[in-house]
Amino acid sequence: MRSSRLIFCLAISIACSLAHLGRAAELRAGVARMDLTPPAELNAALGGYGERMSRPAEGVHDRVFAKTLVISDGAKRFALVTADVLGFPPGFKTALVERLADAGWTADRILLLPSHSHTSIDLNAINPRNVFGVPQIGVYQPELFELVVERLAEVVRRAERELAAVVVGTSSRELPDWTRNRRHDDGPTDPELTVTRIDTADGKPLAVLFHFTAHPTIMGPEHMLFSGGWPGHAQRTLEALVGEDATAMFYNGAQGDQRPAARPDSGPSRWETAERYGRELAIEAWRQWQAIEPRADVAFDDHLQTIKLPQRRIWHPDFLETGGEEYGLSEALLSKALPLLFPAETGSVSLRLGDLVIVGAPGELIAELGLRVQREAAEITGARHVVVGGLADEWISYILSEAEYRQGGYEASVSFYGPTLGETIVTGMLEGARHLKSSREAASK
Repeated sequence: MRSSRLIFCLAISIACSLAHLGRAAELRAGVARMDLTPPAELNAALGGYGERMSRPAEGVHDRVFAKTLVISDGAKRFALVTADVLGFPPGFKTALVERLADAGWTADRILLLPSHSHTSIDLNAINPRNVFGVPQIGVYQPELFELVVERLAEVVRRAERELAAVVVGTSSRELPDWTRNRRHDDGPTDPELTVTRIDTADGKPLAVLFHFTAHPTIMGPEHMLFSGGWPGHAQRTLEALVGEDATAMFYNGAQGDQRPAARPDSGPSRWETAERYGRELAIEAWRQWQAIEPRADVAFDDHLQTIKLPQRRIWHPDFLETGGEEYGLSEALLSKALPLLFPAETGSVSLRLGDLVIVGAPGELIAELGLRVQREAAEITGARHVVVGGLADEWISYILSEAEYRQGGYEASVSFYGPTLGETIVTGMLEGARHLKSSREAASK
């Protein structure tokens, strides 16, 4: 009798252990934010338009922030960093990782996703390799670089200090007539809004990730106040709607040829138009967030794929009439700048968080290529919600298909790796996605 009871208890114990091994490890997460708005005494310039000639901003319309979500399954951790800035130059992430080396962070476990606001910190103002002093492309400011890299390092440290068990869920839906293709009236667009809900295990909202694909270019070069643009307004509105101190984190997509479509009755003020666009997008995201049912034991995986870039080209045939004129670059100057400002290789960081897969694009991918990545990466990973993380980690240039590059125009003129760049980047992004757990593998972990 005693022996039968012992065998029964042992069988129950083994069954429980196997059940535990069959589940994904419990995820824990933490969030933090830091104000990135430069103090007035730095005389920081706004990025996005060469015709501003690196003039200092005239004030602050609304503050810009960096936010971090740190995720851990006990064996590994990952930091997703969003920032209301134009972008990050090559080499910036390396400097950030060096600041975080004492905490054991490495480049493959960090993903930087800037909003691409055109009324915020200029990427070349925080680029130590920018030694040319050309106002149109931005002038390097060492003090501003130090402020940004230190605050991003600190926001990662803060997010990791208090990790709580979390549940995660994602949904996607299309918002017709919210975007336009700025190269072709009938060109492809990506109108999908993807929202990820991250709550603590006891049901308190912790973070809301939301992804939408469009340039934050409602304000033009004449607008000289710091602002997060419509993504900044969207984040503040979504945080107010969700409440409970939840952190809303926006990240852009393959927006190389995507512009926002104005909402009806926005009025003549560009500031008002941007606020309305962001506010109404946040309302759509909030409605979507409410319907999401997050769950525990979700897949968690990441990968860094190195991509060797094509040989750098000095200029596109349209360069002098478009990008060259705006940014004050001659053939002679560009031949010196290319080796310093544009790398020979780049990378694509991919992240899987449950049914969400983010595939990083290190520049401004056009929607045609972004839609291809999303479609093929979904087939590879089995994930229901695959998005492109635009301008991920660094800006290397616009990234076009060969046909679009040869057609020319502004975007092609600011693409410095020739007609094969798009295929090279897409191939690398998809190769990175292949290293993520498939849905079947994730379910067995």
